Amino acid sequence: MRTQVGIVGAGPAGLLLSHLLHLRGIDSVVLEARSREYVEQRVRAGVLEQGTVDVLNESGVGERMRAEGLPHHGIELRYGGAGHRIPFERLVPGRAITVYGQQEVVKDLIARRLADGGKILFDVPDVAPHSLQADPYLTFGGERLDCDVIAGCDGFHGVCRPSIPDGVLSIFQRDYPFAWLGILARVPPSAEELIYSRSDRGFALHSMRSPEISRFYLQVPPDASLDDWPDERIWAELRARLETVPGFALTEGPIISRDLSAMRSFVAEPMRYGRLYLAGDAAHIVPPTGAKGLNLAVADVRVLTEALAHLYATGSTDLLDAYSATCLKRVWRAQHFSWWMTTLLHTFDTDDAYGRRLQTSHLDYVTSSEAAATTLAENYVGLPLDSGAPRD
Repeated sequence: MRTQVGIVGAGPAGLLLSHLLHLRGIDSVVLEARSREYVEQRVRAGVLEQGTVDVLNESGVGERMRAEGLPHHGIELRYGGAGHRIPFERLVPGRAITVYGQQEVVKDLIARRLADGGKILFDVPDVAPHSLQADPYLTFGGERLDCDVIAGCDGFHGVCRPSIPDGVLSIFQRDYPFAWLGILARVPPSAEELIYSRSDRGFALHSMRSPEISRFYLQVPPDASLDDWPDERIWAELRARLETVPGFALTEGPIISRDLSAMRSFVAEPMRYGRLYLAGDAAHIVPPTGAKGLNLAVADVRVLTEALAHLYATGSTDLLDAYSATCLKRVWRAQHFSWWMTTLLHTFDTDDAYGRRLQTSHLDYVTSSEAAATTLAENYVGLPLDSGAPRD
């Protein structure tokens, strides 16, 4: 079997890359180790930047997102017994976020690729990249897929990044001393916009997936077990961390799923080795506080699409050669923003009275300074994909 671009991973990065390449007349095959049902039901991110929304709309896969997604024009920072809204409509006019689950993006992309005759192979065993410097190919389940380039879109635990020889990549990593407990609850959201709440008990996030489904996160110890968190304890802790302003009452209901997520920052440089190009979580991880993971993957594959289209149109590898450096500018900006949001809103066991007061002072600055609030808004909604790195 032969194709132009062999794509490993049927998450948002791999599927969107395949779709964008198809629109440019470039053939691809997507290999996915998991089942279609698994990737379509896997609950992950749900906040889409303006640039991500624009890409989905412009490439013709945004119809259901426009109908079912929830546009938001601000977020609330809640601390010290008060809520402080960051108004996107005033600070970054014309740009917003849309709440639409990652699994819904995946469903839309799979449906479109199959309708267009795209080739996605699910339940593929033993995927392995080979001959990355010369004539790349992928093997899987006793078969071989020859290609011009390989796109590693197979996530943090995938096979593509580990296939790069030792000593080639520089790894930058930070692990945080807490995890996130996330739940989906069959209950209407208790607020119209996302609430990021800092309290002495730890961080909590109020989010949503639809007018009937709410999404919540709690900061928990890094070694927490789901067995430690029955429904009653989850709701009690959410009330303690979110019901901190007058008049706010949390609406409770049945919990339909729960998960634990480690908190880490990770970057592998460069994002390319020979004819293997890493995209999305295969190359970088951000703590979810800044809502950047899925959006960075979309930015990566857009850059890769342009570079591959340029290669096939002109024979020039200039844009492919610049792929890693181009993507890493945005990646490191998002790393900084995600780290900043995480340290701003979470409690740390090492905090003393000085550290806690300093954190509050920083929040006061962000919520009272037009310049600081604008910087937060710019980074949160994301700069247009054609622009350079956001300003500090």
